[in-house]
Amino acid sequence: MLTRSGAGMIAAATGLVALGVWADYPELVTLGLAACGALLVAVAWLVVSPKLTVVREVRPRRVFEGSAAQGTLTVTNVGKRNSPPLMVTETVGGHRTTVTVPALTAGHRCTVSYPLPVARRGRYLIPPVELGHSDPLRLLHRGRASGSELVVHVYPRVHLLTMISAGGPQDTEGQTTSSAPLGGVAFHSLREYAPGDDWRRIHWGATARTGTVMTRHVVVPDEPRQLVVLDTASPPYAGAQFFEEAVRVAASFCVAAERSSLPLQLRTTGGALRESSGSALEFLSTVDSSGADRGLAALTDLVRDVVSDTQGVALTIVTGRVDAQATQLLMSLRARFLSVSLAQLVSSDSAVPARPRGVLAVAAPGSEQFATHWNRLVLR
Repeated sequence: MLTRSGAGMIAAATGLVALGVWADYPELVTLGLAACGALLVAVAWLVVSPKLTVVREVRPRRVFEGSAAQGTLTVTNVGKRNSPPLMVTETVGGHRTTVTVPALTAGHRCTVSYPLPVARRGRYLIPPVELGHSDPLRLLHRGRASGSELVVHVYPRVHLLTMISAGGPQDTEGQTTSSAPLGGVAFHSLREYAPGDDWRRIHWGATARTGTVMTRHVVVPDEPRQLVVLDTASPPYAGAQFFEEAVRVAASFCVAAERSSLPLQLRTTGGALRESSGSALEFLSTVDSSGADRGLAALTDLVRDVVSDTQGVALTIVTGRVDAQATQLLMSLRARFLSVSLAQLVSSDSAVPARPRGVLAVAAPGSEQFATHWNRLVLR
């Protein structure tokens, strides 16, 4: 590929030769031919490409907004001739980052590190890096792709939130369910041994009777589940920035549940469902709002299968401004849950947000202010 210098050299060569022939000026023709010779040397230089191996790493592959991700490139000259300086181009989310790798003698390597522009939440597909080098006069440039595609997830920024104490203490001899988290001390049932099970939990009596290795299935009983519902409809939010803040609040609740070792389920009014903090954060890195989403009008159908007789559920709804119809709906659902919390991300200069009776409601214009107000209210 021609560089600006190369294009100028071609123009100069053409002009000099033409002017020299027209003016019968041999010296100008000679200068034009010299310029052509320089271009031919540049072509020959690039034809014999150096033999290089490239190893690229991106760490970490999962970061939170505001954190830094870094690319590391190790280039090794495995050929017999020296390699010229290289220009390495990394493309992330439409932004191009160019890094220079110095000239390498045969058998030597160089490692360079560079920051990646991953400031906003999202799923970034990073294509192979582009390795490029030029001739000594920088007339031509040759590039080639190296490595494989990588994916980097940028999670929403999270804030420290205090979980509401609901459901009472975790009773080691309380009721249990097959879906309860493993790792507790409460016996639920006997089941067939699976690779990786603790051999100390093998029930030898049942094993002898059935002829199959049986183990005790122990779980954490009487543990309230945390259900976080993110409103992904566009109308409740005064602008895209308020939806972004709502996503951060939902992510903060997911992380808070994980820190408290509470079972978590994240749902959106659009119908998406995630069962753990890790998968919830990965989903929240790409979630978007939609005008076709029913919003909180779909809440009754959304939670119909959630409440059971053996486990309580603490419901947290993250949305924008709540209208009168949604307020009545939340109050009607209150009796079905251990607690109902309402997080509203609204403009500070708008009307007073709704506060449904029996619902812990906190409103704020941003996720950081919400965390401050929430923690102050819960801890008082």
